[in-house]
Amino acid sequence: MDIYTFLTRFFPRRIKKDFNQLIMYSTIKIDPNKLLGFILLFGMAFSLYSGYIISLFNILPFILGFIASFAVIEAAFYLWILFSVDSKARFVETILPDALQLMSSNIRAGLTTDKALLLAARPEFGPLADEIKRIGRETMTGGNLTEALLKTNQRIKSEALSKTMDLIVNSIRSGGKLADLLDQTASDLRDQQMIQKEISASVLMYVIFIFIAIGLAAPLLFAMSSFLVKVLISMSTKIGGEIPSEIAMGGSAPISMTNIQIRPEFLQEFAIASLLVSSIFGSLIIGLVLKGDGKEGIKFLPFLVVISLGLFFLGCYIMDTFFGQMIGIRI
Repeated sequence: MDIYTFLTRFFPRRIKKDFNQLIMYSTIKIDPNKLLGFILLFGMAFSLYSGYIISLFNILPFILGFIASFAVIEAAFYLWILFSVDSKARFVETILPDALQLMSSNIRAGLTTDKALLLAARPEFGPLADEIKRIGRETMTGGNLTEALLKTNQRIKSEALSKTMDLIVNSIRSGGKLADLLDQTASDLRDQQMIQKEISASVLMYVIFIFIAIGLAAPLLFAMSSFLVKVLISMSTKIGGEIPSEIAMGGSAPISMTNIQIRPEFLQEFAIASLLVSSIFGSLIIGLVLKGDGKEGIKFLPFLVVISLGLFFLGCYIMDTFFGQMIGIRI
C-alpha cells in the first residue's frame, strides 16, 4: 500500500464514494484512491511552502497563508476534475446524434438490437464508443440489455444521454419501433444543438460588453483615479509649502489646505482587489450567459485577470510618466 492510498483512510466514506463517482464521470484514468491521496498530500506540501513565502513577505500570518493556499489548490484540483467531466459530457452530446443514426441504420439492415449497438462503436466516438463496447460485452456474456444501457448514466454525466437511454429502454420493453425512435431522437438532438448555437450567437454582444467593462474600462478608470489622487496630493503639498507659516497659523490665508487622507498605495491595493473580484464574477456571468453554467466561464478568468491588471499598471505608468511631466508635477 502506497502513501496515497493510506491517506484516503482518513476521509469519510461518503466523500470517497462521491469522489469515485466524480472520477468515473471524467476522462481521468487514475485510481480514485491514489488521486485523492495525492491531492491531499500535494495540497499540504504546496500550502506549507506558500504559507512560508507569504509570511516571509509579511503579507499574511503563516496560518492564514497556509489555509488560503490549501483552499486555492484544492479548489483548483476540483475545478480540473469538473472540467474533465463537462468536456466528456459535451463531446458525447455532440456525437450522440451520429451514433443514434448509425444504430438505426444497423437495425433497419436486419441486425438485432445488441449487435446493432455493438457495431455502432466507432473509434471516433471516444467515450461513447467505450460505453457501447461495455454494453456489448455485458449482453454477449448473458447480461440484461436494458440494465447495461442504464448503467451508462453512471459513467457519463449528460442529461441528453440519460434521456436517450431511458427512451431506448422504454422502447425495448414496450416492443416499439426502435429504429424510428432513434432517427427521431437524433433529429431532435441536432435541432436542439442548432438552437443552442443560435442562442450563443445572439447573446455574444452581452459577453463582449461584460468583457470590455471589466477588462478595459474598469482598469483605465482605476488608473485615472489613482493618478488624480497623486496629483491632488502633490499639488496640496506644493501649495501648502508656499504659504508662509505665520499666515497659515493666523488663519488669514485665502484658502485652507488640509491633508488628504487617502494614500495612493491604498487606492492601488483597492483597485487590484476590485479588479480581481470583478474578473471572478465577470467570468462566471460570461459562462452563465454563453453556456448556461457559471463554471464554464472559469476558463476566461486568467485572461480577464491578466488583461485588467496589465492595463491598470500600464495606465498608471503612462499617466505618471507622460501626463505628470506635461503638467509639471513629479509623482
